[in-house]
Amino acid sequence: MKLVTYNIQYGIGLDGQYDVGRIADAVRGADVIALQEVTRNNPRNGGRDMVAEIGEALPDYFAVYGSNFEANIGSHIENGRAITKTFQLGNMVLSKTPIHLSRNLLLPRSRSFEMMNFQRGALEALIETPLGFIRFYSIHLDHRSPVERASQIQFLRQRMLNYALEGGALSGVAEIGLPELPHPEAFVGMGDFNMLAGSPEYVELAGRPDHEFGMPLTADFAVDAALRLNVTGDDLVSWVDPKQPTDPSRHKRIDYIFTSASLAKSLQRLWVDRKATGSDHLPVWVELG
Repeated sequence: MKLVTYNIQYGIGLDGQYDVGRIADAVRGADVIALQEVTRNNPRNGGRDMVAEIGEALPDYFAVYGSNFEANIGSHIENGRAITKTFQLGNMVLSKTPIHLSRNLLLPRSRSFEMMNFQRGALEALIETPLGFIRFYSIHLDHRSPVERASQIQFLRQRMLNYALEGGALSGVAEIGLPELPHPEAFVGMGDFNMLAGSPEYVELAGRPDHEFGMPLTADFAVDAALRLNVTGDDLVSWVDPKQPTDPSRHKRIDYIFTSASLAKSLQRLWVDRKATGSDHLPVWVELG
């Protein structure tokens, strides 16, 4: 089973051009796809409906979209009817098999004064896979503040670990004659975390290695797939500064794939697609088996 996460930066690549086709080509073939910075009516890409365009480009995938906010951008009356037009930004999950249940988790945020800050989210999708039912999360954390990222990770970690207790998006559906969905322990969190490995917010999610025994595998922390698979260095660079693309100091690893401890032994391989040009980020892939 192959998974991929990709922050697609509104569809705008390192060349400054909008092209959904090359984004679709970069992720096609994965069993589950997590996308971030998917927009509708965004002035920065000409107001494209990326949800519809991605669906057209990947017609054999089931998909869910979670917009983290809606801002009025030209709603008006036309021939006596109210036409709602809003700028939306959020995450998508696409799957080769049906998505049984989803919800959009809105992450904690604080008001910003000197840099733009917007509502962030983690889109949760329950999918049946060859490894059983797994919860997949397409995640996009704050880019300005490690304190805010830590708060968001604390919230998200609680949702990931307490899924069975909280019931996810829907439970007790026997009341309306539907079969009860499972509440699996297994999860995969993928996306743009805007953090560096080993930072305090990273430790909040994945833990800290012991001086003698390395990284403990425990149920209360997520597993960094790259660390588990011993992938290191430049092989993990996932963001290139479009203003300074040739400066190695502006190449960073800020996109990750984490799994529950229960899936750690299923991890086979992780790699970054260094040839992708559809965004300032690069797709991160992992294979489980």
